[in-house]
Amino acid sequence: VHHWSAMLMVITAFLHLLRVFYSTSIYYERRKNWYYGLVLFVIVLAFNFTGYLLPWDQLSYWAVTIMTNVFEYIPFVGDYLANAIRGGETVNGVTLLNFYTFHTALLPMFFVVFMMLHFWLIRKAKGVTVQNNNIKDVANVNPNLINIEIIVALSLITVILLFSMIFNAPLLEKANPMISPNPSKAPWYFMGIQELLINLHPIFVSLIIPTMLAAFLFLIPKINIDERKVGKWFYSENGKKITIISAIFGLVLSLVIIISLEYFIHLNQTSFPLYLSTGIIPFLMYLLPVIAFVSYLKIVLKSDKAELVIAITTIIFISYIVMSIVGIWFRGEGMNLIF
Repeated sequence: VHHWSAMLMVITAFLHLLRVFYSTSIYYERRKNWYYGLVLFVIVLAFNFTGYLLPWDQLSYWAVTIMTNVFEYIPFVGDYLANAIRGGETVNGVTLLNFYTFHTALLPMFFVVFMMLHFWLIRKAKGVTVQNNNIKDVANVNPNLINIEIIVALSLITVILLFSMIFNAPLLEKANPMISPNPSKAPWYFMGIQELLINLHPIFVSLIIPTMLAAFLFLIPKINIDERKVGKWFYSENGKKITIISAIFGLVLSLVIIISLEYFIHLNQTSFPLYLSTGIIPFLMYLLPVIAFVSYLKIVLKSDKAELVIAITTIIFISYIVMSIVGIWFRGEGMNLIF
């Protein structure tokens, strides 16, 4: 029950993030809550990551080993940061104790604090956004909302219990640092990162891309939009069309890049310097088409800033989902593509 609930928590938090973004509920007085929401999403991932190691089996041991090794590629502080997280140069008993402490003590404390701030700011902004801010048909939280939430909670608990009776949580043999499974995979919610590691130099995955993504997510709420459109799904009718087009573009682009890198670039690495085959070429293969696509939206479809942000964010979301699916189900021995 704990395992499946934790997996569902990641999915639910991600879907909530999508809902808030696509309902344009991140602007003006709700901007600060977008930032708190991102922090809460990171805490949810940290909850799952630290809890992932606690069964101490081969699956969790090598998944955590892969992800903590990513930190080593951060310039200047990478080794120190990775060793601090692991409590040494490898995942060991100290790592298990560190993760247990974070999972059961520190992260719950942070989560409660930021959750209270998050809820308080929602109340301060007069609740969940609706397209018509002058709506007069309101209902009391108690008993109306409380009753609905109790019913949903009981239904959800029932579903999770039934699901847990049918499907066991995955558990392999006890962790063995001397035997590495083939393939060794990161936790499913970090498989997109591992897929990036397969195709890109670690410096891009550990520093360049996270920095660009963090800056983009921070700047999104700072653009000016029509206040009357706050709470409107996909911002406009044009925004709906752009979301669909961007999702298809992100899906096709991601698949084309993964297959091209796997069967053309990486198989002919001797023909390219390493900084090209795992660095500049894959990065430009993704960046240049996105720039061209966004330019097309701006010039041909007359998209404004808010609609372009929707397009870019959709491409990012879809690309990560595609990479995660490929990593989970279409990577076999040696992390080679399988069909």
